[in-house]
Amino acid sequence: MASQQETDQQVNEGAAVDGEGFFVDTEECEARELAHRERGTSRPITVVGNPVLHKECADVTEFDDKLASLIDDMFASQRTAEGVGLAANQIGVDLKVFVYDCPDDEGNRHVGYVVNPVLAELPPEQRVLDDSNEGCLSVPTAYAPLARPDHAVVSGQDMHGNPIKVRGSGYFARCLQHETDHVYGYLYIDRLSKRDRKDALRQMAEGTPRYPVVANG
Repeated sequence: MASQQETDQQVNEGAAVDGEGFFVDTEECEARELAHRERGTSRPITVVGNPVLHKECADVTEFDDKLASLIDDMFASQRTAEGVGLAANQIGVDLKVFVYDCPDDEGNRHVGYVVNPVLAELPPEQRVLDDSNEGCLSVPTAYAPLARPDHAVVSGQDMHGNPIKVRGSGYFARCLQHETDHVYGYLYIDRLSKRDRKDALRQMAEGTPRYPVVANG
């Protein structure tokens, strides 16, 4: 029987890279997401206050079946929570990995993952700010406007250790920035004013998550 790594390689065989070296994550979305999710097991979501969310995660150094299984579980957990992105520490794992299944502003679906992500510093002409609402599975039922650049580029590795680059605009750019923040120990509410952060935590306290969460303490 093929290992999880070999199975994933088959699923992603022929995945396109554009002329600038970026992964074309809009192709075979349904098949790729389903393959990960069906192999994975959904886990509960950690919420604000859990220590694993508030520190920089460890670099991934072992590119093995354990990492492949983690990515599968993350896709399964993301689907259960009806999210568009999920970092490993959001299911309690202290590693720099995130997955995503996110539309852009044109309605194109993007599906993929990044190991050891690094957000690129953009030139001024690409730093047009968008102050749309933002939410987070780890701050359930809460939303607040947050200004972020409407373009993002993330570099990292795939589950085999190969270099990978992903780029996005609009809502998908927000997702890439949000998830990269997670693996460095930042929640979106950490970027809000004190007043807006307090309001987001109030919304969370008054709401009821629609998915399983890990109780803090």
